Amino acid sequence: MTATVRDNPAADRFEIYEDGQRVGLAVYRLNGDRIAFTHTEVDPAFGGRGLARQLVTTALDDARRRGLAVLPFCPYVRKVIAENTDSYLDLVPEGERARFGLAPSAG
Repeated sequence: MTATVRDNPAADRFEIYEDGQRVGLAVYRLNGDRIAFTHTEVDPAFGGRGLARQLVTTALDDARRRGLAVLPFCPYVRKVIAENTDSYLDLVPEGERARFGLAPSAG
């Protein structure tokens, strides 16, 4: 099976599809140069396949590509950032990291 992530700006969310069926989403609010992720979910029938992580990492990579700062209100997005600080912590503004319980960057 093939999973594909697409941004759906009209609905303010990234969506993940498996073989053409939408199986999950990551809701966001875009405000200027900041994107606030508020909720992530994957249909339980598709759980355990890494789809939520693929969805979130693709969304975070897109935020980087677009030069957006990330506000991870969604606990799962926060978890992915915390587990991959080398890749994603820099997306969260330094002054906002404590608010989300994220460790400051080393240095």
